[in-house]
Amino acid sequence: MKKKLGLVLMLTALSIFLAGCSEFNKPIYKDSEGFWNEYVVWPLVSLITTFKDLLGSYGFAIIAVTIIIRLVLLPLMIKQTKSSKRMQEIQPELKALKEKYKSKDAVTQQKYREEMQKIMSERKINPAAGCLPVLIQMPILFGFYHAISRMNVTYDIGKFLWFELAAPSITFAVLAGLMQFVVLRTGPAMDNPQMKVMMYIMPFMIMIFGSFLPAALALYWVIGNFISIIQNIFIYKPFKKKEVEPVKVGGKRK
Repeated sequence: MKKKLGLVLMLTALSIFLAGCSEFNKPIYKDSEGFWNEYVVWPLVSLITTFKDLLGSYGFAIIAVTIIIRLVLLPLMIKQTKSSKRMQEIQPELKALKEKYKSKDAVTQQKYREEMQKIMSERKINPAAGCLPVLIQMPILFGFYHAISRMNVTYDIGKFLWFELAAPSITFAVLAGLMQFVVLRTGPAMDNPQMKVMMYIMPFMIMIFGSFLPAALALYWVIGNFISIIQNIFIYKPFKKKEVEPVKVGGKRK
């Protein structure tokens, strides 16, 4: 189930990304045609330029808009992380259940699925609930990515601190990658062996992409990851010492 949901998310993300790839080097204007331009990219560009007029630089504008977007998405993000946390909490129980019904015959596997569904129902866990918020976020997040990319063509977005926002910045790329590592380290990946691989792959990929993409995008990643770290600290409480509880299997404690 998880693999299928993960595949759906990956295909959705790829389709959205590819849908706008051909537009990356094209200017963006108010009268740019197409649903993606009119209702996603241009509104985000307008919001960034509005905050640039208020705050004096595109750098501060990108920070402000990133914070606004993350605040709007916060209820969905909290729902997603809480769903991941509940799934994480029952992993020992599911592992014990899988060991109990390790036989591959059809009857045993049917019992395993029934018991697993019973645990999910009792804990009020819906595996798809954590994926829906991600699907909703994708158009907004990719739209912001496209908006910043195409603003480099249309506007002179200048500098933030001493970094040219239109040019790649190794410093921002490394910082974004390191912060992504902290995001994963303070989230569900810290206790999930299957997700621990992500702690090393994703930050590395962000550093690579960030090293040749505009610094404005790396700045967006840095601010977004900073907000995610704060969110994880409040939800997952990664620095709190956890008590190990015995796992119930068939009414007995192991």
